[in-house]
Amino acid sequence: MRVVDTSVWIEWLIDGPLRKRLKKEIPDRTQCVVPTIVQLELTKWLTRELGEDAADRMIAYTQKCIVAPLDTRTALRAAELHRQYKLATADAVVYATALERGAELLSCDAHFEKLPGVVFVPKRA
Repeated sequence: MRVVDTSVWIEWLIDGPLRKRLKKEIPDRTQCVVPTIVQLELTKWLTRELGEDAADRMIAYTQKCIVAPLDTRTALRAAELHRQYKLATADAVVYATALERGAELLSCDAHFEKLPGVVFVPKRA
């Protein structure tokens, strides 16, 4: 299983130079975990950049994946990870979700690059 970070979805959606590589890394929907905070971030970004219809289509897609709501256990783990790695709150929640589910985290964000259990795809090769 893999948790797919917002940065990956955005790179994939903009059809940038990373899309081909990311297409190989994004798991099938049955193995793709989408934290609800990623749904929030995607909705904000898509609504601003491409409109509400695009946001609705993307959320409909993510609903066919494994949606991971933020629960107390994950929130507390995120607080620990925030302190340990100096992650922003949303990033800590995404990383905590991966760890709590025993999944890898797929991300293009450099602040995840050296963390255990992360598959990092740099934005610039």
